[in-house]
Amino acid sequence: MEGLLSFEDLPDWVPGDVLLSSDGQDWRNVALRSYHYRGQDVVVPAMNDFMLVSYKAGSTPMQRRFDGRWTRETLGPGATSLLTRAQKCCWNWREPIDVTHLYLSGSLVAEVASEVMDCSVSKVALHDILRTDDPVMSHAVDAIAEETRSRGLGGALYVDTVARGLIIHMLRNYASVRVHETRRSGALSPLQERRIIEFIDANLNSSLDLKIMATALGLTPCLFARQFRRSFDKPPYAFVTTRRLELARRLLATTHLPIKAIASDCGFSDQAHLTRMFSTEFGQTPAVFRRHAS
Repeated sequence: MEGLLSFEDLPDWVPGDVLLSSDGQDWRNVALRSYHYRGQDVVVPAMNDFMLVSYKAGSTPMQRRFDGRWTRETLGPGATSLLTRAQKCCWNWREPIDVTHLYLSGSLVAEVASEVMDCSVSKVALHDILRTDDPVMSHAVDAIAEETRSRGLGGALYVDTVARGLIIHMLRNYASVRVHETRRSGALSPLQERRIIEFIDANLNSSLDLKIMATALGLTPCLFARQFRRSFDKPPYAFVTTRRLELARRLLATTHLPIKAIASDCGFSDQAHLTRMFSTEFGQTPAVFRRHAS
């Protein structure tokens, strides 16, 4: 969505002293910054990411206007505020405070929601909560903040794991989710089935791993694999192998292409690979099949 504010540009609207930042770390879809703020009265444009505000030092009365409604709380250490993405809001407070912002991309939240709900999620919105005293949320923010400081081994994977656990907690307690049309028993829709068969058949001579096929339907690999199996009664890799063997058999019977070329055109690594798979499936080698077919 165009015109949404990035977390990097937030200081232009809410000036403060940066105390800690994950900038420059090899993280995807997650970012963290800590600020020292003096009392302010500010308008925050609609942001590109979901934002959690964890209060670390100082205490202040806080007012926030969201969707035309004002809420008021006193906020201090242990409290967390939630702000959904793509919604403008106003903040007003008087006393100095230290806070940590955790930013979660919309794509990551939708991906986790899709896997949790076993369906394709079109939109996730956080409830507008000015104050929640939730130790799961504050501990998750603290864990990611500590990783920001320590830059430990496997940091990107660790942060992704913590963030996904946090998102599941948020989906259970603080979110509303909109899904696409209901799929029969968690399977792909008829349109998706046609699209993926066409995609596979058009790319049999290429690498067709789970991620590539899932991306063709805009799904996560985990969700795609489950729904594909429910639609076709076999996993994607087995379905692709079957389509490659069917194409190879058709080319052997109807063309004079060398078997080596057919193996390449059907996505097998070499002629020996085709021969092994073909013999297992049909009980004879490609050469023997071609002789009988002719």
